Amino acid sequence: MAYGGGGAAVAAAAAIAQAIKASGAIVTVAPQDFLTILSKVEKPLVVMAKAGMFKSHYEYLSSYKGLLFFTKSETDLMLPGGTETVFAKKIWVPNL
Repeated sequence: MAYGGGGAAVAAAAAIAQAIKASGAIVTVAPQDFLTILSKVEKPLVVMAKAGMFKSHYEYLSSYKGLLFFTKSETDLMLPGGTETVFAKKIWVPNL
């Protein structure tokens, strides 16, 4: 009798749940909404990574009022003046 990959699916779901617990809530927003959130912060900190295998895009992560905000953009966003930027090799966000 063969059993499917049910154990692997359960393990993956548990890993995602643990990642969410460790990082808190991650809110995915449109690029323009991300820029609006940044404009509300005096000196925002943004983690940025260039990603994509076949078609490159940019990924951004920042926090505001205890939540993490994430966005993807086909073009490099023009971040507000005073933004501190950390360039990362990769940003991983749990896929729900």
